[in-house]
Amino acid sequence: MSLTDRAITRIRQMIREGELLPGAKLPPEQQLAAELGLSRNLTREAVKSLVVARVLEIRRGDGTYVTSLAPALLLEGLGGAVELLQGDTVLELTEVRRLFEPAATALAATRITDEDLAEVERHLSAMRDAKDDIELLIRHDAAFHRAVVHATRNETLATLLEHISGRTLRARVWRGLTDAEAAGRTVAEHEAIHRALVARDPEFARAAALMHVNTTECWLRDHLAEGQQGAGAPRSRANHTRS
Repeated sequence: MSLTDRAITRIRQMIREGELLPGAKLPPEQQLAAELGLSRNLTREAVKSLVVARVLEIRRGDGTYVTSLAPALLLEGLGGAVELLQGDTVLELTEVRRLFEPAATALAATRITDEDLAEVERHLSAMRDAKDDIELLIRHDAAFHRAVVHATRNETLATLLEHISGRTLRARVWRGLTDAEAAGRTVAEHEAIHRALVARDPEFARAAALMHVNTTECWLRDHLAEGQQGAGAPRSRANHTRS
C-alpha cells in the first residue's frame, strides 16, 4: 500500500469511527499531515482522491469538509461505471436488476402513500398516451419505476436502481424501436404493477415486476445473440415475452 493509500485509509477510518462526522471540517492541512505522519503533499493527494470519491468537499476560502455521505453522493460514480459495461456484462446488469427491482416493488407496496400512487398513475397515464412515441413512452417508463422505488423510502436502494436502470433504459429504447408490439406489452406490464400497488399486495407486486423485468431481459438476450450470429433474419421474439 502506498503512503497516499495509507492516508486515504486513515481518513476513511476517522470518518467510520466517528472522529470526523458528516459535515465536519477537517483540520488545517499542516495539522492533518502531522496527525497522519505524512508530508503535506501526500496528505493533499489523499484529500484530492477523497474529494473525487465525494467523501470530502473543498469549500473555497473555508476549508475541507466531510460531505453528507448520502448514498446519492457516494454511489454517484456507479452510474458512470455502469455506462461502460458492454456485451455479456449488460446481461449481468439485467440479472442484478431482476434481483433488486421485484424486491423493491414488493417493499413499495407495503409503504406506498396515496400521494406516491398519484405520481405512479400520472406516469402510467402518460405511457398510455405515448404508445406511438417510443422515446416519450420510455421516459415515462423510467419515471414510473423511479416513483415506485421512491415509495420504498430507501435512498440506497433507490440510488442503486437508478444507476442500473440508467443503462438498461437504452435497452428498452432498442426494444421499442425494433419490436412493434413492445409498447402495448410494456403498458400492460406497468398496469399490472400499478394494480398490485393499489392493492398494497407485496407478493402480487413482486410477481408483476419480475414479469416485466424478465421481458426486457429475454429480449436483450436474444438481441445480443443475434448480434453475435451476424447477418440473418431476426429471430421471432413472440415466445420470449413471458417466462
